[in-house]
Amino acid sequence: MEGCYMLTGAVRRALLALAVGGFAIGTGEFVIMGLLPQVASSLAVSIPQAGQLISIYALGVVVGAPLLTAISVRYRRKTVLMVLMSWFAVGNLLSAVAPTFGLALAARFVSGLPHGAFFGAGAVVAGSLVERTRSNSAMAVMFAGLTVANIVGVPFTTILGQHAGWRLVYAIVGLIALLAVAAIAVAVPGDPVSADGAEGRVSLGRELRAFGKPEVWLVLGVAMLGGGGLFATFSYITPMMTNVTHYADSSITWLLVLFGLGMTVGNLVGARLSDRFPARTLVISLFAEILVALAFLVFDHNRITAALAIFLFPLTALAGLPTLQGRIIALAGGAPNLAAASIQAAFNIANSIGAYLGGLAISAGYGYGSPNAVAAILVTIGLSLALVAVKVERRSRRAPENPSLAVEEFELVAKS
Repeated sequence: MEGCYMLTGAVRRALLALAVGGFAIGTGEFVIMGLLPQVASSLAVSIPQAGQLISIYALGVVVGAPLLTAISVRYRRKTVLMVLMSWFAVGNLLSAVAPTFGLALAARFVSGLPHGAFFGAGAVVAGSLVERTRSNSAMAVMFAGLTVANIVGVPFTTILGQHAGWRLVYAIVGLIALLAVAAIAVAVPGDPVSADGAEGRVSLGRELRAFGKPEVWLVLGVAMLGGGGLFATFSYITPMMTNVTHYADSSITWLLVLFGLGMTVGNLVGARLSDRFPARTLVISLFAEILVALAFLVFDHNRITAALAIFLFPLTALAGLPTLQGRIIALAGGAPNLAAASIQAAFNIANSIGAYLGGLAISAGYGYGSPNAVAAILVTIGLSLALVAVKVERRSRRAPENPSLAVEEFELVAKS
């Protein structure tokens, strides 16, 4: 590595700046879970209808991740990161002032558009700041901003929203996003310069060719279905806890802290393990997520087991994220931007699918605990795709582009 990449302090500051952006996005995306009843009441819609605000945001991510990445792929990544985070800030400020449900839907869609492209570009930048064997861990630091948001940002803004209104919350998220823009401007290094003095440029055609690999689509499928389980349950965690487990409204904040702690622990543990045992980490995390979903379904009336599930569910779901992010970037080779953004699109398809199917189960009369059954089904399908991906790796018999994802390691999982 050269220049500032060798300076540990500079690298940490750059990763922290990216993490601030992740914190803003994480708070803006997840805070509605704790305020869904208040939002529904304010906009005069039912709770399942208000859940559409979660789905429409996710749809914005799905649309924006490939589209904005394709448009911005030839520009400097630092500039792209600043523009995307500014866009996110404006979208949240619009959410804060939207007077009707229809306009709130539009504002949430606009807010979601830059989400995937930001994390995609940010993951590539974060991975480039460290040695290749530590890239998963570096990317996890950036995503730690998103998980820490669920420990600090979401609970704090939930309390604030319950007392001062949900609109103020989105205004604050917009201000945090503007702070992230300033942090990126100061701390993130510019794009590397090639030997001929030209700044790094990427071919869109080369980026698109990565999607000709079936392995890429398997990774995206695992992300969509494995992540869909998490969102099926947690899109409706507030009414589930108040109506089924009979927690008081005031307890929701602390339950969301447990959710954030689970995400953070899962992200950090998954990052550490995925650098050494990526396939096993992914498969075990998905299997554990199924078990937690089923246990949550059976024991959701018990406060202790429900609280434990709220911690373990995101832990198991997030433990596989570093493997998926690292794998898809490795498969893309020298054209990682669109691939890195696509994994975010996949997770937000998961968000949309999970929220929609969870709401469908509730509307069908199966009760607020029924999204846990939906979660178990989705993750089971995701685990099946992961096992297929393992077998594809085994059959390839080639040295992979990412040394951490050795074929031998995948073979061990396939045999087990």
